Amino acid sequence: MATVHKSAALPLALAYAALIMYASLYPFADWRDQGIAPWSYLAASWPRYWTGFDLGINVAGYLPLGFLAALAVLRTRPEEGAGRAVLRAVGAAFAIAFAMETLQSYLPARIPSNVDLGLNALGGLLGAILAAGLERLGGVAHWERTRSQWFASDSRGGLVLLALWPLALLFPAAVTFGLGQVFERLETAIAEWLLDTPFIDWMPLRQFELEPLVPGVELLCVMLGALVPCLLGFYVTRSIAHRALVLLSILAAGMLATALSAALSYGPEHAWAWLSLPVQIGIAAALVIGMLLLAVPRRLAAALMLVALVVHLSLLNQAPESAYFAQTLATWEQGRFIRFHGVAQWLGWLWPFAALGYAIRMLSGRPRRVQPVDA
Repeated sequence: MATVHKSAALPLALAYAALIMYASLYPFADWRDQGIAPWSYLAASWPRYWTGFDLGINVAGYLPLGFLAALAVLRTRPEEGAGRAVLRAVGAAFAIAFAMETLQSYLPARIPSNVDLGLNALGGLLGAILAAGLERLGGVAHWERTRSQWFASDSRGGLVLLALWPLALLFPAAVTFGLGQVFERLETAIAEWLLDTPFIDWMPLRQFELEPLVPGVELLCVMLGALVPCLLGFYVTRSIAHRALVLLSILAAGMLATALSAALSYGPEHAWAWLSLPVQIGIAAALVIGMLLLAVPRRLAAALMLVALVVHLSLLNQAPESAYFAQTLATWEQGRFIRFHGVAQWLGWLWPFAALGYAIRMLSGRPRRVQPVDA
């Protein structure tokens, strides 16, 4: 009987499918029946206006979904074989794309397209073929061996969170690596919901104004924001040597994602404008502290991550959003960014709370045995 693996590909595929649904149906406003059959776009002619970017993004957007879906089948149902894995992945990609294009018929701000549907299915097919090719060449088996050598057996959830962290950094934040800054926006949203209702009087009044972070506190937030994913990496990694590589990789990925975010928001010439002196010191401090913590036991790494998250969220949510937030939001909501800004923003809001829940779950579970970190 073939061995069934607990693969991170399945939760990643589900998470990516959710992101596609969000991006396809944004801005979720003015739903209405426009008096046409929702599938009438299937018989439409080639669109009059199109760009190479539109064609490419429709293929590229579904390629990871096809790859992850096929990989999930190959790892969880190895008896299916590569051919069936590709068929299942393409079927899933086509079903999601068809559902999204059909639902767009009820959104005046979106235009369903049979060309988009075909390109989405093509992207899913290319991704699935890539996964099947890697499986045949032994690339997936090699990754499985590497994962078993590098990471603990219960690392799937942690690896998914680590994979999502750079994506969560794509939407600009008030503080570098400052994910989870939701207090001010949540307060405003609740007040708007309760407006013109008797319950508005129940809402407690804030006794202080949110003040921008002083450089010292900003430095601390940057350090903690960079250290949290590193500690998460320590929890799922087996050996000290591998932890050192994970530490460097996480910090490098975070810096590159932040630079890409700045380039998309303010232009390529401002890609590194966020790298101020407090940010530089904060990143350096995270690197030094991370090196000092390389040998900590796994559960202690999870406990330290929990403490760092609580302190980080507490400090961060005592500061207002960036003064450039409105300008940034307008930039991302125009043109090519309209499909992506909401996804990245929701990831930025929710990632630290998902990591918080993961840490609590790992610490509350009874350890099977003491797992020392390999030298």
